[in-house]
Amino acid sequence: MNFNQSHISAMEKRYRTTFINSLPGYRSLHMLGTVNKEGISNLGLFNSVFHIGANPPFLGMVFRPDGNDHDSLDNIIQTKEYTLNNVLPEWFKQAHQTSARFPSGLSEFEPCGFKEFYLDPFKAPFVEQASIKIGLELREIIDVSLNNSKILIGEIVHVLMDDGIVASDGYVDHIKAGTVTVSGLDSYFTTEHLGRLAYAKFV
Repeated sequence: MNFNQSHISAMEKRYRTTFINSLPGYRSLHMLGTVNKEGISNLGLFNSVFHIGANPPFLGMVFRPDGNDHDSLDNIIQTKEYTLNNVLPEWFKQAHQTSARFPSGLSEFEPCGFKEFYLDPFKAPFVEQASIKIGLELREIIDVSLNNSKILIGEIVHVLMDDGIVASDGYVDHIKAGTVTVSGLDSYFTTEHLGRLAYAKFV
């Protein structure tokens, strides 16, 4: 089977969206916690988080122009702070529900069954049920003119996690953390560890 550019362009819109979103395979999955200046929290599900650098510790994420309600992005611009929280197997259905289009100004936390956790004086809410919680401060917004998306770059300023997840060499074990991953927009997976390999060298 061979899909060229013409085939992809001719696909029905929803089919093409599902096809392209699932094409890259498994991706990291996070619940994004934010709050506005009035103290109203927001929780959304994102699969577009990626590593940028370790020193300073930067993570990037993509915001796509796919709707009118952008409370998460607006909140980050207002407060400059946000959190990323992993999804556990027993919570993946509730996490999926946070991706519904809630009315602007209505928090997804309580309706979806999640509890807010705050680390004073950090403004943004963490998800209490998550085993890995990351607090970030906004450092840069990059506009992508190709499709009007935005790439946000945040610096990690807090990491909260359950005991026993970090190995002696600093490796974060997502199997022990129970982290769920995703393919596309609606297909969730637990993972199986194949092994860790030594640093690759040319012999």
